[in-house]
Amino acid sequence: MRTLFVGAGATGGYFGGRLAQAGKDITFLVRPGRQAVLDRRGLRIKSPGGETVVRPRTITAETVDGPYDLVVLAVKSYALEQALIDMAPAIGPRTVIVPLLNGMRHIDELQGAFGPERAWGGVCLIQATLDDEGDVVQMTGLHRLGYGPLDGGEDERLAEVTFALSGEEFDSNPSHTILRDMWEKWVFLASLGAATTLMRATVGDINAAPGGHDFGARIVAEAMAIAAAAGHPSRAGAVSFLQSNIASTAPLNSSMYRDMMQGLPVEADAILGDFVAEGAKHDVPTPMLSAAYTNLSIYSAKRSG
Repeated sequence: MRTLFVGAGATGGYFGGRLAQAGKDITFLVRPGRQAVLDRRGLRIKSPGGETVVRPRTITAETVDGPYDLVVLAVKSYALEQALIDMAPAIGPRTVIVPLLNGMRHIDELQGAFGPERAWGGVCLIQATLDDEGDVVQMTGLHRLGYGPLDGGEDERLAEVTFALSGEEFDSNPSHTILRDMWEKWVFLASLGAATTLMRATVGDINAAPGGHDFGARIVAEAMAIAAAAGHPSRAGAVSFLQSNIASTAPLNSSMYRDMMQGLPVEADAILGDFVAEGAKHDVPTPMLSAAYTNLSIYSAKRSG
């Protein structure tokens, strides 16, 4: 399939770069500044297993040569509005859109802009960032991608999408429970993001402090209660994964924590604001998550000011 990755940051750059490395038909839609970096240095992926350099095809909003068969949307939530405008010429009658954004608000926006028949669900699990040179740095061996129709039904395009998004370098899984998968990731991100940004510390540092384990457990309990009240309770495996991570002694952190510590914009509204609002809708008390959202809102206001 002719595949367009919208965004070549840590997430889009990693998965799109790995697919290009595997010989798939990949194009990146990026800003002129990012295009200049990729033209000069190539798309460099630094992982625990070594460094890879890919020379990808890149285009900007002015040169979109669509439509594409598959569009993978890999931007931050605060860049979604402009991304929808930029990618519009790449959307055709049978285009599948797989979003790798955090939270859930983007689903309504994608369906409103391009129709429910094109907007699928997507999740990715990876710890990665861009370094000062614009290279993708994969910090752990975790690199998992999931995707599928939001209604969980059969779609003749799923086999083609699975082939297009499968490579030897990461785990790629079609899913008939993608909506539940997305909710489980949301619970994980909200919990990890709230804990690390509120304490301005890694999970390991939090759990080494007095009361740290109880602090993390209370956040997890709130997050799981919201999901259950909304009709999307986490499955046993997701619960175990979250609990083991939030109780870890390793220097685990979140993307919001890393962005905050670098003075960058954070996805507070999409990850925590909407989650807290979901709790309020179902009368679920969220003192810990609300405190974390207030903290990040103050950070964002001071940053923009």
